[in-house]
Amino acid sequence: MAAAGTRRAFGQGFWALAPLWLGVIPFGAAYAITARAAGLSLFETQALSVLVFAGSAQFSAAGLFAVGAAGLEIVLTTLLLNVRHLLYGLALGREVDLRRRERPVAAFFLTDEAFGVIAAAKERSFAFVLGVELSLFMMWNLATLAGFLAGAAIPDPTELGVDLVFPLAFLALLVPLVRTRAELAVALASGALAYVLARALPGGLPILLTGIGGSLLGAYLTRGAPPDRTIHADDAAREVA
Repeated sequence: MAAAGTRRAFGQGFWALAPLWLGVIPFGAAYAITARAAGLSLFETQALSVLVFAGSAQFSAAGLFAVGAAGLEIVLTTLLLNVRHLLYGLALGREVDLRRRERPVAAFFLTDEAFGVIAAAKERSFAFVLGVELSLFMMWNLATLAGFLAGAAIPDPTELGVDLVFPLAFLALLVPLVRTRAELAVALASGALAYVLARALPGGLPILLTGIGGSLLGAYLTRGAPPDRTIHADDAAREVA
C-alpha cells in the first residue's frame, strides 16, 4: 500500500507540471542553440543541462563562453543568477517534511517552476516533490538535445510568444494562494517591487530582494495573528484516516 501511494503521489507531481512543458521545450531548445553557437559540443551542452539544470544560468554561461570569459567570472555570474534558490530551499524545507537523505535530492532538482507548482499543491510528500522536479528535468534535457540537433532551424521563442507561458503560469498558481487582505497586499507590493528592481539590478538579485522584502512585509502585516495550522490539520486528518 505504501509503494502504491508513493507511485500515485509521484505521478500526480509529474503531471502537475506538464502544462508548463509548453514553455520549457522552446526555451530548452533555445539554450541549446545558443550553446552550439558559442562553440560548445553536444556533450558539453547536455552536461550543463544535466549537472547545472538552471535555465537562466545556462544561457548566461553559454554567452560568457562565447566571449571567452574566465572560469571564475562564469561561476560567479551563474551563482548570482541562482541565489534566489536559497529562498526556495528555505520555504520548501518548512512546507515539506523531508528526511535528511531526501533534502539534497530535492534541492538539486528545485527550480522556479517546480517550486511554484509545489507551493500551490496540497500534496506535501517527497514523492510528489520529486515527481514535479523530474518532470521538468526530463523535458528540459530532451529539449536541450532536440535543440542542439535541430540547430538554427528552431526560431527564437520570443517571436512565437511562448515567453509569456511562465509568467501566466505563475500568476495562475498565485491566485488560489491569495486568501486574505494581507496576502493580497504582499502579492501586489512584491510584484511592484520586483518590477522596479528588475529595471535597475542584474541577475537574480531582484527576486532575492523581493522575496526578503515580501517576507518582512508579510511578517509585519500578520504580527500577532495565530500561526497557520492548515497543513498540520491536513496531516492530522490523513493520520486519522
